[in-house]
Amino acid sequence: MSIAENIAVIRTKMDESAKKAGRDPSEILLCAATKMNDAQAVRQAVAGGVDCCGENRVQELTAKLAEHAYDGKPVHFIGHLQTNKVKQVVGKVSLIHSVDSVRLLEAINREAEKQGILQDILLEINIAGEDSKSGFSPAELPPILEKLSGYGSICVRGLMAIPPICQNKTENHKFFQEMCNLSVDITAKKYDNVRVDILSMGMSGDFEDAIACGSTMVRLGTAIFGQRNYQ
Repeated sequence: MSIAENIAVIRTKMDESAKKAGRDPSEILLCAATKMNDAQAVRQAVAGGVDCCGENRVQELTAKLAEHAYDGKPVHFIGHLQTNKVKQVVGKVSLIHSVDSVRLLEAINREAEKQGILQDILLEINIAGEDSKSGFSPAELPPILEKLSGYGSICVRGLMAIPPICQNKTENHKFFQEMCNLSVDITAKKYDNVRVDILSMGMSGDFEDAIACGSTMVRLGTAIFGQRNYQ
């Protein structure tokens, strides 16, 4: 099937999952994870009706911006971001999903301040406490959020997580639900520079379960573009 046809199928599944959970399908955004897909494929995804594009690698982001691949849709940065590459991302994307440390938070704030902009970000949560993944633990969140009044050039728009790969995909429900509970708890409190309206979780293999548990943004690559060629 074509990229546009894949997106149509995904949209149907997203709508069905949302309605089954008693949710409005329009509340959930489809982010095309464009890693290792060229500008032409990204343009097809944009034309096919994704809500935004998410890039994992700084060099790919820079190249595709120069090729106007994302024109017509917002572009997000969804991969691991090194502090020495912050200036290549801040101001170039509408949202950074993967803020996983205080050091990165500070670097983004400094660069945004230099540029005179407000950079929207998500805090990445290591919801299963995996050694192989970065991100804040749920216990670290409250003190981090309390400190955000000191970061005047960023706005925390919500949370992001990548739960572990499970044999049975429904095993991820508990992690998705924990993320949803964290999001609700933060929303109930008032923190400076925090406006929680995005919960980014769910990928090609588990987006329907993520939607059932409250995700407001799913990040899909394989389901849209097909299997990546890592050769």
